Amino acid sequence: MGSMLACGMLLEQLGKRADLVTADRIPVAYRALPGADAIRSALRVHGPYDAVILLECDGLERTRLRGLEEFFLINIDHHISGRPYAHVNWIDCGAASVGELVCRLVKAAGLTVTPAMATCLYTTMLTDTGSFTYGTLSASTFALARELVLAGADPIAISRDIYYSVPASKVLLLGAALSHLQREGSMAWLWITHEDMVRTHAAEEDCEGIVNFALGIAGIEAAVFLRELPEGRIRLSLRSKGKLDVAAIAGKLGGGGHQNASGCTLEGPLERATREILGELRDAVAIDGKASPH
Repeated sequence: MGSMLACGMLLEQLGKRADLVTADRIPVAYRALPGADAIRSALRVHGPYDAVILLECDGLERTRLRGLEEFFLINIDHHISGRPYAHVNWIDCGAASVGELVCRLVKAAGLTVTPAMATCLYTTMLTDTGSFTYGTLSASTFALARELVLAGADPIAISRDIYYSVPASKVLLLGAALSHLQREGSMAWLWITHEDMVRTHAAEEDCEGIVNFALGIAGIEAAVFLRELPEGRIRLSLRSKGKLDVAAIAGKLGGGGHQNASGCTLEGPLERATREILGELRDAVAIDGKASPH
């Protein structure tokens, strides 16, 4: 969300009209970002536009927006599962977040990072790296974070808005998920049903970060959070520590993401999807264990 807002601000500085469109509602945690009220929710994109810029989408279907096929498409991504499906594709897996790429565009255009842009870009970096705990982190990542703070981003206020302003529904949903927590060796998993979602009045955004509570257990190297969707399919969030590559597992199952943070969707029911992903994780953990010196 932050990268979309920053990209829109960049285009406006260049004298371009930029409409910000998403098929999803804006998560509560991001509604305080500068310019967030300008984002429009829609199911179809209507022109005329010179181009459509897609951020962090590995395909048009990921956007859940109809009508994109008729436009000139620019794809900007940093995931290792990124695909060159657009007319112009900029995929840099060495970037820790797509916010880094947007920031490079600002500098290449000779523009100034405003405080509003800095706030949005820092938010993207913070959330896309799991609070700087995974992804392609390097000294340059933290150097850019410093630049954004100097440009006007308030790291304390941003962290407070993202992590300490959660709705009660998220806490109730977390309780439901933790009641289902299971562990096997260095793997842990937890899940929620669609009934749990309804009972706690939770939104899709409330599921974000729940998997990290399983990964945070001492001795756990891989974790998965399974969420039953209304139509019966199962959405998975995969996390890992060290060199265990969950992006490869997600890619095999039709998803993708980072090496240590990925996702995919499987056919239900929940029990069948759990068996499938645990089978894949057991193999990956076994291989990783043999490759790692003890």
